[in-house]
Amino acid sequence: MRLRNQDIIALRAAIYAVAPDAAGIRLFDSRLDDNARGGDIDLMIDFERPVENPAVLSARLAVRASRAIFHRKVDVLLRAPNLMPSAVHQIALEEGVLL
Repeated sequence: MRLRNQDIIALRAAIYAVAPDAAGIRLFDSRLDDNARGGDIDLMIDFERPVENPAVLSARLAVRASRAIFHRKVDVLLRAPNLMPSAVHQIALEEGVLL
């Protein structure tokens, strides 16, 4: 995994500051490949309850997470009971790592 410990701590703090009821944060995609270089940070945030305004929440989480790790690009995918799962959700579940 290509994230420093302090980045993981900062990402967790940023996510929980915006969404204290998040059930989990999962890193997936290129940052899991130790041989790759660069790339954005892809996170899937799990919720046990339905979320209101998912697009707004996703954007807020991405901005807060990006600021926490020196403005690196962060993509946020939400998983909640009221949101339709996609193939990307399945990939994140199968290959992702909980932070």
